[in-house]
Amino acid sequence: MQSFQIGKNEAGQRFDKYLKKRLSQAPASFLYKMLRKKNITLNGKKADGSEKLNIGDEVRLFLSDETFAKFSPSVLEFSDGQRSKGGSEGKYPYIPLDIVYEDDDIVIINKPHGMLSQKATPEDISANEYIIGYLLQQSAITEEELATFTPSVCNRLDRNTSGLLIAGKSLKGLQDMSNQLSSRLVDKYYRCLVKGVFQEAKTAEGWLVKDERTNQVQVFNSKREDGRYIKTGYEPLAYYVKGAKRNGKGCLQKIQPTEISDNTEVFTLLNVHLITGRSHQIRAHLASLGYPIVGDYKYGDRKANDWFARHFQIRTQMLQAYRIRFADGREFEAPLEREFQRVLGKC
Repeated sequence: MQSFQIGKNEAGQRFDKYLKKRLSQAPASFLYKMLRKKNITLNGKKADGSEKLNIGDEVRLFLSDETFAKFSPSVLEFSDGQRSKGGSEGKYPYIPLDIVYEDDDIVIINKPHGMLSQKATPEDISANEYIIGYLLQQSAITEEELATFTPSVCNRLDRNTSGLLIAGKSLKGLQDMSNQLSSRLVDKYYRCLVKGVFQEAKTAEGWLVKDERTNQVQVFNSKREDGRYIKTGYEPLAYYVKGAKRNGKGCLQKIQPTEISDNTEVFTLLNVHLITGRSHQIRAHLASLGYPIVGDYKYGDRKANDWFARHFQIRTQMLQAYRIRFADGREFEAPLEREFQRVLGKC
């Protein structure tokens, strides 16, 4: 017989939904049969699966150890043989994360470029797995709890976009943050470096159409039946032109707006307010307006990207999710990424 007590991350859901997580390999017909036969009980009584669970409820499974092992999620295995602290090469590996904020319900990390937010294939290790590895290492969650609740990231960043990523540690945190994001109660701001002179602050709208086959999007000014509405705010912060150091190595030199001329190749540092959050929205929207992001080979300017790669060893897009502001007034900011520091350094 196995006995489990309902915790805060399991309360509020239907009993049968909980059982399908606890015994994820079992067919639904088996679960309902065990309920009818009272081989599965709730607080010592017969249940049909429709009950809403409360904190402290007791679930008893009158199953053999072999049956339980057959139908329950496999135990996490780590390369160092440990089962509770997250091994270095396990399903949820532990690596040091740049924690910007953490409480009982959410954690905000500063994701580096090159790291997936969530798995793209079953073999991937993403920020989601690293965050779970961190929570296991900190004993903020246990393997047993992972059988019925999995912490998850709430917003997504492209692999090559760095910056602030929010994850729900608890069911409450995950639900609250997902509701805030879907209701657009969280303001998200990005930095990016684009080719061209972006002269004044503006808010741009459009319709985004994604080609799932190529994983690319197009932005249209007029409404499309197959498109999704997008809205983005932009504000220029500074202007730069190409320069050269004494050793001939290229660099960027900051200039004043009055110094801009028609025959000068200018790059603009932008503050971006992501009002709607769609796939590749900032990158594609800026490119459609004639301001491609530096380092973005999918939507950008290859000649400009090659110059930055040659002089700064830039292998990623110059786009960072650097600030978020919640409706309750809390605000968090990530430091300027190393790539930006290197590129925007003085000649």
